[in-house]
Amino acid sequence: MSRVLKAAASRAADLLPRRRVLAAAVALFVLGACSRGDVTGPVEVVTPQAPAQPQGEVLGDGPVTVALLLPLTAGGEAAGLAQSFKNAAALAISENPGVVRVLVKDDGGSEAGGRAAAQAAIGEGAQLILGPVFAPAVGGAASVTRQAGVPVIAFSTRADLASRNVYLLSFLPQGDIDRVVSYAASVGKRNFAAIVPANDYGGVAIEALSNAAARVGGRVVGYAQYNPNRSDLAAAAQTIAGYGSQVDAVLVPEGGSGAGAVAAALRGAGIATGQVQLLGTGQWDDPAIAGDPNLAGALYPAPERGAYETYLGKYRARFGSVPPRTASLAYDGATLAVGLVKARGSGAFTEQVIANPSGFIGVNGLFRFDPNGLSQRGLAVYQVNGGAVRVISPAPRSFGAGS
Repeated sequence: MSRVLKAAASRAADLLPRRRVLAAAVALFVLGACSRGDVTGPVEVVTPQAPAQPQGEVLGDGPVTVALLLPLTAGGEAAGLAQSFKNAAALAISENPGVVRVLVKDDGGSEAGGRAAAQAAIGEGAQLILGPVFAPAVGGAASVTRQAGVPVIAFSTRADLASRNVYLLSFLPQGDIDRVVSYAASVGKRNFAAIVPANDYGGVAIEALSNAAARVGGRVVGYAQYNPNRSDLAAAAQTIAGYGSQVDAVLVPEGGSGAGAVAAALRGAGIATGQVQLLGTGQWDDPAIAGDPNLAGALYPAPERGAYETYLGKYRARFGSVPPRTASLAYDGATLAVGLVKARGSGAFTEQVIANPSGFIGVNGLFRFDPNGLSQRGLAVYQVNGGAVRVISPAPRSFGAGS
């Protein structure tokens, strides 16, 4: 471990000479403390709730105040999701006592709730806000924090919410698709197509593929959409088959059982997946993917799992349950807050510090924020292989100069 920590400090120093002490300190702390989507799927749909009332729960007892905004009263699956996020943050704070105190606030998953929760948190001295999870609440919170000059590290996948001082610590589709398309291009794939659900997530995936293909000098030949219930999936697959030899890679962004259904439809349309490379997204980071024979040979991006498995074991031991993958975002967010305070004290949460181009290391691997609030992750590329998955392109250990 000591060699790894020294290497992390060396990378931070090489990448950011004028701030090498800060970069090294933060990278070492986050790595030492550690030893993916929208939160409920690729599309955020939340029923508006009444403005949240201030909550009294506090995690930790440090001198620096941070707030955690969650949809605790949003109802349905959102409430359970919020609890898993709170648990993950509590775990991180308990591992680093005496550094920060976290005010847990209910945002109800709504714009009004996000605004009320942010106002309450700032009124109680919060210098950084972690969350909200859902897009409406992020927008509501940001309307307050911009005026107050308090940064937000949110968990929504809505990239249009990112801005100066509103950072997204989430698994963004553009980053996933950039990574898998870049790898595909490195092995000779240049002509891309996509088969996507006819919803907001599908539209985001098409746009992301267009951007990613342009970056590698490739092109998007075309795409096909299908109803989310997949009633017209066979027709969409025939559209892709109609492009013939013009296409050498097809993006299938839907995850879970949907990915296998799409792959089966493509095979049924006559597409030989041994010749046409199937590409997935982080939605494929699911045990069901490995066992689907229709996905054999397919590629998808995801964080490497070593640090995450360690976190998962600690979470299970403390709370007796298995959290959704995205709850780890709250763990990383809370750990980052602690690391920054340890490195810089009460003045840690500045734009210069949070948007450190050297980045940070969490249980989901390497990540960093750009000044406009979007995040970039160091992802591995996996290949589905005989009932298992294997890493065929490791995640980067640092962000190279100019990357």
